[in-house]
Amino acid sequence: MSRLRLLSAAALFAVAANAGATSFIVTTDAVVNALKATSDATTDVVSSSFKDDKIVLAARDDAASFVASEGSIRSVKLESALDHIRHQAPQLNASDAQLAQAILTI
Repeated sequence: MSRLRLLSAAALFAVAANAGATSFIVTTDAVVNALKATSDATTDVVSSSFKDDKIVLAARDDAASFVASEGSIRSVKLESALDHIRHQAPQLNASDAQLAQAILTI
């Protein structure tokens, strides 16, 4: 009888562990997809609105350095472009990293 209980407990544990892992994966996928949608929307607005903007275009190399260094390398041109974008499109609620990535798509 104890062997049956042990096998039942092991099976229950395996099912519970699998359900927990599946739940984690679903939650992670939902968060990643939400962030991607936000990033895509920011990129669409910035790339379509500022593709001919001299201030933004001048900051492309600096935006690449900013993205590559994960925000460690900042420059006057990039700061100017970020301020310019935020002034021209105040509805955007994007981080510096999201805007820098959007500048790279132009």
